Amino acid sequence: MEWRGNTCRVKWWSGEYHDDGRKRFESKGGFTDEDEAFQHGQDRLYDIRHGTHVKNRDGATLMTEWLDSWLDGLDHAHLTEVNYRSIVETHIRPYFDKRKAAVGDIDVMAYRAFRKHVQSVLKKTTATKVMTILGMILDDAVPRLIKVSPVERTRRRGKFTRKQKERKRDMLVGDVEQLARNARTLLGEPGYAFIWTMAVTGMRPAELYGLTREYCYPTWPGSDLRADPDEVDRYDEDMQRYGKGEGLMPAIRIERQVQYKDKKLTFMPPKYESYRTLVIPPFLAEMLEQMLAGHDSEWVFPALNGNSLGAMNFSYVWWRPIADGAEERKAKQSRWDRPALPAVPSFAGRRMYLLRHGAKAWLDEDGHPRFAVESRMGHEVPGVEGTYSSVTVAMEGAIMKTMQERWERLQEKLGRTES
Repeated sequence: MEWRGNTCRVKWWSGEYHDDGRKRFESKGGFTDEDEAFQHGQDRLYDIRHGTHVKNRDGATLMTEWLDSWLDGLDHAHLTEVNYRSIVETHIRPYFDKRKAAVGDIDVMAYRAFRKHVQSVLKKTTATKVMTILGMILDDAVPRLIKVSPVERTRRRGKFTRKQKERKRDMLVGDVEQLARNARTLLGEPGYAFIWTMAVTGMRPAELYGLTREYCYPTWPGSDLRADPDEVDRYDEDMQRYGKGEGLMPAIRIERQVQYKDKKLTFMPPKYESYRTLVIPPFLAEMLEQMLAGHDSEWVFPALNGNSLGAMNFSYVWWRPIADGAEERKAKQSRWDRPALPAVPSFAGRRMYLLRHGAKAWLDEDGHPRFAVESRMGHEVPGVEGTYSSVTVAMEGAIMKTMQERWERLQEKLGRTES
């Protein structure tokens, strides 16, 4: 300790050396009591011995500098990283840059002030996302830049409150048919097949947008691009199990999806790297084969200009009139005549992703094994069940059978109604 005027400063060895071999010291001043200063130094030595000490120069790191380091270290799926970067650059960096805040300055009170700020200017869901990302950033600053994270965790106390879930309606096969007919009016036969493929397979929208002929019946698996040399066994097994011909099951292979990267539509691995094979019933196999013979686009479900449906805001441009219905349009009002589209009440105002949810509900209704269902949806099954189970030929055959039966019951019903 040393006195300077009316205050005392304490110095302690940081445990490091300068390049010339001298010990590197740190210090803190402003004490008016020598015993208090001494105890502060002892506490720092304790932290150093136990690996929890934050060096003065590290604690003084500006938040904007730490954000750069944190973003450089991200290793997530493309869209997740894009989302994180957007939140940091739009909401977190401007706030702390304006205040020239160091990471060590962000205590509980500073954390609460930021939370109050974002809650006052953002919607609840967006504010929650921002606070989640900030929590990750501050947690990762421990222990080099801050000793403990100031993030306040929500602890469940008192009366249990159930989270509100999205209310869903049963997906009726007749409603899917009407959605498909509306899509046919707007997009032709690819639109009709698009709806039925999503309802039967449960594929994610970006997987449908990115599906090309190489991975679709009737050419797959013979047309598989075989991009992974470590997958030789899988390729050989696929040739024995799937395809067009006696004893083979028609199927679609999920190897990629499309997302925008650097303003360009780009092939990406499927979400959670959920590579999988989806058997399809005979009616869908025939539908896809006929539809693909009717156009020459590389995309299985092309837009009107032949490009991928992922190149447009499909959920707004096409899905909304498909589900909500639309009035008749004449050529003077648009590029072509369009008859009126009837609304599908069970999907009106709702998101297209519910077709995927409905696909799982159909599988559950038909009593298929949980592992086969979750694998088809692209979900990882945890625990012993995920380790020991596998999707057998019999399981896939049963899925094809029940989906085909749904279609045939629909055709019987439509035949009686339309006749």
